[in-house]
Amino acid sequence: MTSSAPFLAPPKEIKVSQYQVPAFESLPNTSIQHRPLLIYHGAFRPNTTASTIEQHLSDVGVVQPEWRYSMYPYSHFHSTSHEVLCVYSGSAKLCFGGEANPERVEIGVGKGDVIIVPAGLAHRLLDDHDKQFSMVGCYPKGKQWDMCYGRKEEEGNEERIASLEWFLRDPIYGVEGPLLET
Repeated sequence: MTSSAPFLAPPKEIKVSQYQVPAFESLPNTSIQHRPLLIYHGAFRPNTTASTIEQHLSDVGVVQPEWRYSMYPYSHFHSTSHEVLCVYSGSAKLCFGGEANPERVEIGVGKGDVIIVPAGLAHRLLDDHDKQFSMVGCYPKGKQWDMCYGRKEEEGNEERIASLEWFLRDPIYGVEGPLLET
């Protein structure tokens, strides 16, 4: 699979932002695997529908689309899976790393953007600018996602995160793509 689809910007034409976010309190963030938060700005063309995104992701075969929704307005992370979020509606300001973390990342995203969230990285919605913010949420094939909040009773998170395999192919572009350059 390459970027020849008319609804997909070629990987060389998109801006990619990447961030490492250190552990903070009981949030591991990117400190375990040292895989970055990646944002592909404008990967999908603005008129791309959720159904088209889901079909494309299924065709590429790296992740499985599982839901359409916004993002929870409280910090959470996943210890059993990395996450790929494809924005198909609206725009929002998101927080990565925990809102009290002085090294957190707060960034605006919008329709067409893709967010690749490594396991352990806390994330939350700060502001749904137009009350239409929605994403296709995806996880690597064969992985089940959990919900963690950095509570003391959540034991074993670090071991689960450390044992996860990183992507061997880019979830959006397949055998090419920015993720493979990290």
